[in-house]
Amino acid sequence: MSSNWLKKASKTPESNTFEARRVVDEMLATIKEQGEEGVRRYASKLDNWSGDIMLTPEQIATQIREVPGDVRRDIDYAIEQVYTFACAQRESVKDFEVTLPSGLVAGQKVLPVTTVGCYAPAGRYAHIASAYMGVATAKAAGVKNIIACSSPYLGQSIHPCVLYAFHRAGAHTIMTLGGVQAIASMAWGLFTGKPADVVVGPGNKFVAEAKRTLFGQVGIDVFAGPSEVAVIADDTADAHIVASDLVGQAEHGHESPAWLFTTSHALAQEVLERVPQLIDQLPPVARDAASCAWRDYGEVIVCDTREEVVEISDRYASEHLEVHASDLNWWRDNLSCYGSLFLGEETTVAFGDKCSGPNHVLPTKGAARYSGGLSVHKFLKTLTWQQMSREAVPQIAETTARISRLEGMEAHARTAEVRLEKYFAGESFLTGVPVTR
Repeated sequence: MSSNWLKKASKTPESNTFEARRVVDEMLATIKEQGEEGVRRYASKLDNWSGDIMLTPEQIATQIREVPGDVRRDIDYAIEQVYTFACAQRESVKDFEVTLPSGLVAGQKVLPVTTVGCYAPAGRYAHIASAYMGVATAKAAGVKNIIACSSPYLGQSIHPCVLYAFHRAGAHTIMTLGGVQAIASMAWGLFTGKPADVVVGPGNKFVAEAKRTLFGQVGIDVFAGPSEVAVIADDTADAHIVASDLVGQAEHGHESPAWLFTTSHALAQEVLERVPQLIDQLPPVARDAASCAWRDYGEVIVCDTREEVVEISDRYASEHLEVHASDLNWWRDNLSCYGSLFLGEETTVAFGDKCSGPNHVLPTKGAARYSGGLSVHKFLKTLTWQQMSREAVPQIAETTARISRLEGMEAHARTAEVRLEKYFAGESFLTGVPVTR
């Protein structure tokens, strides 16, 4: 394979992981020891917030009054899109039962978890979309207790639009908490008395590390880090739109990778020229973030063939993957590692980020090789059951006993034999270790 890096990243998504891990371990240990008081101290120290953590219905109603009607309509539309897609996902997983050849009847039952914690960050930007991505999806799954958290915004409580999104999407409890202390509080049931079964939502490297550390005690959506985008493009692509989409995701933060994989050297050179120009035209906060992200994490790779592009793309396993190329069906059929796929020039990542329907909480740092993004399935437990008829017992019991003894598990074998003795007294069965020749 021949691939040429016209621009190579000076850093990787792992560059700052170790420091984040140290900070998060210390914070979680403190919160574990001090409980709610420890959370309040971190809220005061890190977010300058000493107000109420738990928002009452009256406080919610008061704070969302300032959300204009047209903004409400936009948020309502986006919630409907996300909720409708999540409901379709829920319908794709069903209870069933099947009679196996032995006569055993087995099946699965799909149930939602009881409590979910949904996080929406509000640091550099107010992540309104993240609020309904988690809550609306949990609601579609049938979760009975949805707890939502977001950090204070500009010295006040939760950003009014984020709060409206939480409330409108169906959150049952809303807390003014950000960062590691929010994740820990939801996971351990602080302030609510209801530990979350699953905690979801995007965030910075500290939030991502907190979720990684707590995984096992609670379920999580994905192992996520800074937002990523990759664009696949051929010589039919519009260089200005490709560059715009790379910059559109780079503004997420200083550590957000943006990658271009292309078969066109001319397109690659034009995109390299346009990206800095587009970054320079951004407002200060976005310009600072996108400039650092492109400088440290941006890459442009030129490949000889589209098959080589697929190999590179699957290796990177990007969170968001756009395809600006001819024969979109070929790309859809051949690409296999991505968080979410955006096919065609018309389908920018920003649409998925905000309101097109599929969830925007997606795997990063290569996790798309083995994991998908947040979906209704993350809130569901697929439970299996089985029921044996007496007629089905002999063959299954004999096989169970023999395999158990091959493994050296005598007590297992005897649980099979005791049933044979009760149900088929006087009959003989082959339950010993098979004789090998």
